[in-house]
Amino acid sequence: MQDHRAAAASDPVAVPDDAALLAAYARGERAAARALADRLVPRILGFAARMLGDRAEAEDVAQEAMLRLWRQAPHWRPGEASVATWLYRVAANLCTDRLRRRRPAALDDVPEPADEAQPGALAGLIAADRAAALEAALARLPARQRQAVVLRHLEGLANPVIAEIMGVGVEAVESLTARGRRALGADLAGRRKELGYDDDA
Repeated sequence: MQDHRAAAASDPVAVPDDAALLAAYARGERAAARALADRLVPRILGFAARMLGDRAEAEDVAQEAMLRLWRQAPHWRPGEASVATWLYRVAANLCTDRLRRRRPAALDDVPEPADEAQPGALAGLIAADRAAALEAALARLPARQRQAVVLRHLEGLANPVIAEIMGVGVEAVESLTARGRRALGADLAGRRKELGYDDDA
């Protein structure tokens, strides 16, 4: 701990960790809340958007998750869990609740793209089609597989962190991720040419 403090003292641009910012917020420091929100909200919003496929719903989830974090701040016990991991877990549960309440949605509501001859525009349309195809394929995965795939391959989290977020063992995360990847590959296999992938890519 002394080494950490010494490093922070010697480095004028040292950034407080999430737990320190949360503790500062609990003491009434509004700047700490802004700094923590700036750091965490984009990550949680991106995760929720990939889980739900709906930006407005994702914003609601991110807002509710942050409200729960602010309420938890006075009771936070440093060292028990990382703030980000706790927040991902809350967001994951909120997303799961919303997915359970949904009726099956139509998957092909994307409008036809405009016909553009310019190479740059064509590349942009191909990239947009690929992203839309991935989002649609993710939406067709079982919720737990989708959660594991998004956290691992899109959020870039390590398996032990994902295990903590999902409340399962690391082996279960590995299994969910592997099954999710296989399902995505099978789902998108017939669309490789349409999405602009070379046969040998």
